[in-house]
Amino acid sequence: MRILAVTNMYPTPHAPASGVFVEQQIKGLKQIGLEVDIIFIDRTQKGMGAYLGLRRHLRAKIAHFRPDIVHVMYGGVMADQVTQAVYNSPTVVTFHGSDLLGEHLSGAIRKLLASYGVWASWRAARRATGIVVVSKILQDTLPKDVVPSKTRLIPCGIDLDRFKPLDRDVCRSSLGWSSEYFHVLFPINTGDPVKRPRLARAAVEAGNRLGIHAEMHQLQNVPNHQVPVWLNASDVVLLTSLHEGSPTIIKEALACNVPVVSVDVGDVCEHIKGIEGCYLALPDPEDLADKLLLVYTGSRRVEGRSNIQKFSLERIALRLKEFYGEVVAGFSDM
Repeated sequence: MRILAVTNMYPTPHAPASGVFVEQQIKGLKQIGLEVDIIFIDRTQKGMGAYLGLRRHLRAKIAHFRPDIVHVMYGGVMADQVTQAVYNSPTVVTFHGSDLLGEHLSGAIRKLLASYGVWASWRAARRATGIVVVSKILQDTLPKDVVPSKTRLIPCGIDLDRFKPLDRDVCRSSLGWSSEYFHVLFPINTGDPVKRPRLARAAVEAGNRLGIHAEMHQLQNVPNHQVPVWLNASDVVLLTSLHEGSPTIIKEALACNVPVVSVDVGDVCEHIKGIEGCYLALPDPEDLADKLLLVYTGSRRVEGRSNIQKFSLERIALRLKEFYGEVVAGFSDM
């Protein structure tokens, strides 16, 4: 089976952390024997102008590669254009978060652009032959007239060979972190305000007033192969986002047996449920600090890896392959 993946996020030298979840998903598809070609639209470097000529490029690629499926790896304007341009091949769109939820903490212009992106996502969802959402909250935000039978909930997978427990002291030494501190890792990615860094900092400050002696590290623009070192050097991962789809960093942390303290966002609750040493908190600095204190006084490592086996790259790729087969079969019957 041949898959044409279309994405506007992909790791590059100037943005090594951008779209790693897309890169990893493509890696998983290739590992199970699917043939995958990629159209990468560098939205970060070129702005909205990156979409100029997309339809022409897309049709030329389809004529040459002859894919069985065109899989758009994110929603918004890109998905709208692709589902408009492709007629003779089935299309699948994956929605990850802000493409359906918007950006409520951005400035006025960015918020307006995000709202347009959500509207474009709705159009793409109605046209697409198949839809993938990475969490239940995104499934619930799809337009009501989208046929439920064409939607599947399939979260992104993680590389369990890369994300695994490592020696904490060795990892800290490689990063130059002092063993005297309680190290809190805050995943901020590209600095999106939806991550609420002020809340995270306030929580750490409140924790220090409780005697934690914490130091917060922002995980930003770190190449994916280095992320396991940062995770294993940390005592806890702190997530304070206003909204998320399915934050990959939580599954990666659990694969490394690193505790998680998070607000109730995306699908975090279902991932950490029942894992001793992981905690949900209110979006309040004092409550977050109380949960950090529980980790501080605990073992600082959890039994999370066994819960994450079902999210291996291979297992998620096999679920996608099964869905691709259903989409192709349904398209041929139309």
